[in-house]
Formats: sequence, structure tokens, C-alpha cells
Amino acid sequence: AADWLQGPYTYALYEAYGFSPAEIAQLFVVGYGSSLVFGCFVGSFTDRYGRKRCCILYCLLYFFSCLTKHFKRYSMLLVGRVTGGIATSMLNSCFECWMVSEHLQRHKFPENLLSYMFSMMYTVMYCVAIASGLAGQAVTDAFAFRPVGGPDSIVYVGGYCGPFDLSIVCTTLGAMVISSTWEENYGSEGSGKVQAGGSVLANLRAASNLICSDGQVLALGLVVSCFEGSMYAWVFNWTPALETQTLPPPHGVIFALFMMACMCGASASTLLGRRLSPRSSLLWAFGMGFVAFAISAGAAGGGSEGHLRLILLSFLSFEFAVGVYFPSIGTLKSEIVPEQVRGTVYNLYRMPLNAVVVGLLLSNIAPATCFKLNALLMFLAALCIRSVQAGLPRKKCSDEDLGLSPFGGEVDCHGASAPGLELVGVSGRRSENGTIRSPTAWSEGEIVGRRTSLESPTAASPLAALATTGGGIGSAGAVADRTRLDLAGSSA
Repeated sequence: AADWLQGPYTYALYEAYGFSPAEIAQLFVVGYGSSLVFGCFVGSFTDRYGRKRCCILYCLLYFFSCLTKHFKRYSMLLVGRVTGGIATSMLNSCFECWMVSEHLQRHKFPENLLSYMFSMMYTVMYCVAIASGLAGQAVTDAFAFRPVGGPDSIVYVGGYCGPFDLSIVCTTLGAMVISSTWEENYGSEGSGKVQAGGSVLANLRAASNLICSDGQVLALGLVVSCFEGSMYAWVFNWTPALETQTLPPPHGVIFALFMMACMCGASASTLLGRRLSPRSSLLWAFGMGFVAFAISAGAAGGGSEGHLRLILLSFLSFEFAVGVYFPSIGTLKSEIVPEQVRGTVYNLYRMPLNAVVVGLLLSNIAPATCFKLNALLMFLAALCIRSVQAGLPRKKCSDEDLGLSPFGGEVDCHGASAPGLELVGVSGRRSENGTIRSPTAWSEGEIVGRRTSLESPTAASPLAALATTGGGIGSAGAVADRTRLDLAGSSA
């Protein structure tokens, strides 16, 4: 709610202070640039020191950012944009990482419920956003925008400052709820304190290596950058695109309409979740976004009432696509990105996203040109999502496979198993000849291979227990062709 309340009024507030469009663009660039620079460290910081702590820190940073909006001083507003950019990085990663870890690690809920969880989360969130838009409009209309202590004062209250005051209330309440009801997690099962293994830079290095080496993770990052980059560029341009010379647009009501379209999209994603995979839903969303931006690019600059109506309808169509996008991409990210570096990878995804937005804002292009570039980004996102295949057989990789010191437990990562070896539900490190070395956690499944050897299992593993019960497998024995092993129990 804190974020939704101030969204429609940031540009309008800067304009009311008398800043030029170029100066306003620079303020937005500082915010996105801050998210770009600090975002890569925010994710590693989150994975190491805890998601709950970083969610509370988000509330504090947003609290300060909203306070700065009362000052008609460019330098003060710049500081607020910096803290707001850092908070935005936390908002878009910490909360989702905390929820996914609680769902999968602590409570052991089935993975197939995550898509339902994301759909419900975004549906409720957009309901809150609708209420936030209406509340923001009400408080804006209720109090006059005026300086405190005389016309020469730099401190303003009322008017467009009202929604930011409501955001302060929401962040305060949010911090209180998080601190009193949430449990801390770090993305590893059984974590109860600050991670001792791996530094912030080690997490960052491991996440970067994963993105570079895993095509699925890289393609998903390109999808996120293209779609969300176009979305944030649109956030800057929708206000001037709907301005008229006769009547100022009701920003809060328009924002509520946008959020209603998003809620409809999230609900559609929930209803069609059993028929369409997240990948298919994203393809439809990207196609709808492409058409919406193509229409708005053609109608922008017309100025007539008919053109404005057409632009608004195209924006509502895009927001419907946004509602479909977030639950679907959340499900895909939870399936593909390993838990240990989830927060770091999520924030690394936002680096090219913010670079795209900063580039569009610095170029000072017209809204119509921006919408054309957004349509191109939608097309590129559709191309990238075609290379992402959800539901692939998974292999398990430990912290050592990611280049990290062990945090306890293993994480999912995608990729093909070693040549000559088919693995279903089994974890362990694989060598090129199909050898499984030093498994640490075995799950129920089967190994089907050719002359596959099982070498030096740990004494605590079920395989070692199997070897001691007369099952016929020694600590380095050979398994005959097409041999089936039941690893769920202690007998062969």
C-alpha cells in the first residue's frame, strides 16, 4: 500500500513544485540509478543477513524517502530518490524471497501450490492498490497544497503530499507487523542466525557465475529486464500522455482503474493456471503488451478526446498483461533460481532493467517514441521466454557447486545429468562418467545407468545404511546395467 499510494503522485508533485520535465526526468534517473548500483549488493546482503531484517529496513528507507517529498529543494528530493531506489530493490526481492523460502523450506508445502499462492498474493495486492488509489485521491482533494510558514518556505503539506503521508503510516504499521509476526529466514533450511558461510561478495560471485553458466537462468533474466524495463519506462510516461489542456486528469482514479485491470489479469492467471503453463501465460501477456504499446504509440500526441480515450484503453490492456505477468514470472523464478542465491539473482535481474529505464529517461524522448521502444521490448521478451522451459527434470547442487561455503542443505538447479546416467529425485555431485560422488541427501527415486559406480557415500547417508544391511552394494561397488535402487529405505 505504501508504494501504491505514492506512485500516481510522484511526477505530479515534482511538477507542482515547478520543476521542468528535464529536471523531473533527472530525479527519476537518480532513483532508478540508485536501484541499479545498490541492487546487486542488496540481494547478497539479503541472502546473508536475513530477509525479515531487510524487509524492516525497506520500511525505514521508504519512511525517510516519503518524508523528503515535503521539501521543495532539489537536493533533498535527490536524497529521497536514492533511498527510495534502494528500498525499491528490497521491495521487489526481499518479500518474495521470504515467502518462497517459507513455503518450500520451513513449511514444506508442495511446489505446485506456489503458482496459486502468487496468483492470490497479486490479486489481494491489486485490491489494496485500488483502495490506495482512491484513498490517495481523497486525501489529495481534501487538503490544499500549501507551504508551511509563508510563501518562501521550502516545506509543503497537503495536496500531492497527502498520499506520501499515508505511505509513512503504512510503512510504520508494516514494520511493526513484520517484526512481531514474521520468522527470519536466509534461504536455507534450519537457518536461525546470520549465515556464517560465504560473504556478500561470494554470494554475488556465485549468482553471477550461475547466470552466465545456466541458459535457463540467463533467459529468464532477459525476460524480466525486457518486460519490467518497459513497464517502468511507461510509469514515467503515462502521466504526460494523458494530460489535457482543459482538465487535469484525476491521477488517483486513473491509477485505481489501472490496478483493477491488474487484478483482473491476476485473477485470469489463477483461473487459467490449470490449463496454461506460466510460460504460455507469459507469451499471451507479451503479445497483449506489444499490441497495447503499438496502439498507444500511434495515438500519443493526438490531443483529441478520442485519442485520449484510445490511449487510456491501451494502457488498461497493458495493465491487464502486467496482472498476468507477475504471478507467472514469480512461479517460473521460484522453479529455476536456486534458493541460496535467490535474493542476489533477483536483484541482478534488475540491473539491466534499471539500465534500460535510465537510458530511456536520459534520452528525453517523446512518449510516443518511448511506447514504440516498449513494444520492441515486448517482442524481445516473447523471443526470450520461448527458450525457457519450465518443468524440466532437476538435478540438485550443493553450496559447493555454486562456489559457496555450505549453508546447510541443498538447492535446486537445472541442467542435464551426466552422460549415460538418468536421475530421478536423486541429489549428489556428478562427474562426466556418470559417477555420483559423496551424496549428502538422498530422496526417493531410482538410478538407471550403465556401469554407474557409487563412490564413498557418507556414513550418515541412506546409501551407506543400505550397504550395511546386506544389500550387496559396497562403498565403491559397481551397479549392473539397468539396475533399480530403492533409496527410500535401508534395504536393497
